[in-house]
Amino acid sequence: MKVWIAHEKGRELLGDVPAGVEVEVCADAATLPSDPTDVRFWVPPFSSTVRASDLLPKLTGLRVVQLLSAGADNWVGHVPAGVQLCDAAGVHDAAVAEWVLGAAIGSLRQFPAFARAQQRREWAPGAFTPTEELTGKRVLIVGAGSIGRAVEQRLAPFEVTVTRVARTARPGQDVHAVGELPGLLPQAEVVILLVPLTEQTRGLVDGSFLAALPDGALLVNAARGPVVDTAALLTEVASGRIGAALDVTDPEPLPVGHPLWELPNVFITPHVGGAVVGLLPRAYRLAGEQLRRFAAGEPLVNRVVDGY
Repeated sequence: MKVWIAHEKGRELLGDVPAGVEVEVCADAATLPSDPTDVRFWVPPFSSTVRASDLLPKLTGLRVVQLLSAGADNWVGHVPAGVQLCDAAGVHDAAVAEWVLGAAIGSLRQFPAFARAQQRREWAPGAFTPTEELTGKRVLIVGAGSIGRAVEQRLAPFEVTVTRVARTARPGQDVHAVGELPGLLPQAEVVILLVPLTEQTRGLVDGSFLAALPDGALLVNAARGPVVDTAALLTEVASGRIGAALDVTDPEPLPVGHPLWELPNVFITPHVGGAVVGLLPRAYRLAGEQLRRFAAGEPLVNRVVDGY
């Protein structure tokens, strides 16, 4: 059985490979290591390097696509029938949760403004009013999956009040449905977006969503850029009424001249929430486990069904 992986380091990180499995490295769509038609199990590079449409038509014998990313929106609808699509849910929990807390704390404590003052070599504490703080805030987590749970665990020491929202309500777990958002948003001082991008979540954060937030609220987007209506967000943050911390944008990359870059109450990172040194070991540990399951004829985990 032929397996393609995206990184040379992945050979070691996969762990024990079942007998009869041949592992080759295919790092991009331009240089194929061998005949693609007999590849059965594929661990593609991150979507920024290879799109689903680049190679899938050539992999006619494919049976499994194991992603290294938690999001599968770039692949849903492109994977042929009979091919199992699996994401890397769980792999990115710690890293993205760290980014969420860092971005929230940094934005509330005005770290970007202090960083700009440092670049100017300006020591002027009087120029800054007392900052907001995370401690005691009312936090709304939209996306109550594994990353949402990781974020909530890390929020606990800050004495926040957490409200959870998911696609459907789970009363036994104190999880609200998306349809309840209009009644929840007016009390939310920090909103953290962690939902996958689907037809249901595209544009979820629109003008009415943002208008319902109280003055001074902070929107933290660690989901996907199109979950937020950029024009509506720009209107609200440009007024100074709310702030935003964004690891993802729409469009992405954000163009050089886009007005979001210029706003002092917007903190932007270039989709790096999960980009940490521990990513590849964790991702390939999952890929190795999946490969061994597949070789043994066992069910795979993290299967993506209906975009989730």
